[in-house]
Amino acid sequence: MLCAGKGTRMKSEKAKVLHPILGRPLCAYPLKRALELGATHVVPVVGHQASEVEKSIRAHFPDAPLRFALQKEQRGTADAVKAAEDALKGHDGRVLILYGDVPLLRKETLQALLSAHDAAGGVLALVSTTLEDPTGYGRVIREGGKVARIVEHKDCTPEQRAVKECNAGIYSVDAAFLWKALAEIKPVNAQGEYYLTDLVEMAARQGPVGAVDADATETAGVNDKVELAARARVLQQRINEAHMRAGVSIQDPATAYIEEGITIGTDTEVGPSVSLMAGTVIGKNVTIGQGSVLTASHVADGTHIKPYSVLEEARVGERCIIGPFSRLRPATELAEEVHLGNFVETKKARIGKGSKANHLTYLGDANIGAGCNIGAGTITCNYDGVNKHLTELGDGVFIGSDSQLVAPVKVGDGGYVGAGTTVTKNVPPGSLAVSRAPQVVKEGWVAAKKARQTKVKAG
Repeated sequence: MLCAGKGTRMKSEKAKVLHPILGRPLCAYPLKRALELGATHVVPVVGHQASEVEKSIRAHFPDAPLRFALQKEQRGTADAVKAAEDALKGHDGRVLILYGDVPLLRKETLQALLSAHDAAGGVLALVSTTLEDPTGYGRVIREGGKVARIVEHKDCTPEQRAVKECNAGIYSVDAAFLWKALAEIKPVNAQGEYYLTDLVEMAARQGPVGAVDADATETAGVNDKVELAARARVLQQRINEAHMRAGVSIQDPATAYIEEGITIGTDTEVGPSVSLMAGTVIGKNVTIGQGSVLTASHVADGTHIKPYSVLEEARVGERCIIGPFSRLRPATELAEEVHLGNFVETKKARIGKGSKANHLTYLGDANIGAGCNIGAGTITCNYDGVNKHLTELGDGVFIGSDSQLVAPVKVGDGGYVGAGTTVTKNVPPGSLAVSRAPQVVKEGWVAAKKARQTKVKAG
């Protein structure tokens, strides 16, 4: 997979193949297609920002059979492929040649390419596409209906430029032929580069060249950020349509952002402008309200996430109600039927079945039992400026509004904390904790105050 180019038209200091598309770098998509086909070795050929590209690929595919190759100078596509020879030493099967900036390529097309290679019986097969305006693309030149060669646009005669069948640059090649042929390619062209397309004419001399036609959208590369956004729209449409055909309701597919690999159960409803990002798993009959953002989170069946809620690395049980405007931060774990309402924030909190915190609450570093009720304005004071500490609530605990739980602290089963209380000591089961000052009522105080103010003004 060729990933060595700089991508000057991206107008960026970042290597082209690292630019993100739906949460992954460009090169992740063709690489994943190769793995889906069962590639025994995947060799990204890196060059510009080689270490950064390698680091990114390894992070996204930690278990893949990767072998990296370095193209030290940008001397053309044939030179890039030749750089992979040592990495594939000993491999005597087929070599599939892909590009790191072609994110829309389908697994089915690659399977068809391999089948075309088998059917032709030659040493090479290619993917072509038909373009109404083929300007800039290499033309597939046929003789007697058979693929004879590829001629790059700048090297075409006027007659060849009229050909609309174009080379997509994607090949299946027998390894033994590939390495021998690459050694023979010379830079005798307008660009002075080593063209990989020269392989086609060399292969055609040995036998039939297989070819499979693909849609131009599928084989389109990325050269600038306008094209990057265009490819992202197509990819997003594909993903959303696949979910809808599988039984998911997406209210506004044009605004739903769903990354590849997200699992969503049937009869789930996704609202407008929802974002579902890497590692997220959604169960059945879930409702996700407008503007909500879920990252690496698991949501079980029947849960309702109301608008503008944010979940990060959270696990939500069945039939919960979240939001609106809730934020569940990493290591939040909710049992079934938990209610977290508007402007409730959790972090590293485990909350038991049926517990509720419906308003304006922060629960961090907390273990909360089942059936608890946590009033508005409650916070766990989990940080002492140096360390984080745990708050523990037993089952059936009632926390009054505007309370502070200063960790480390425990409230036992069935305990009550009165509104406005600062809890600094453990509360035994079944006990009431109240720390506010006694209420004082002074009857007639308002009238007396007004009388004093009137006397001052008159004086």
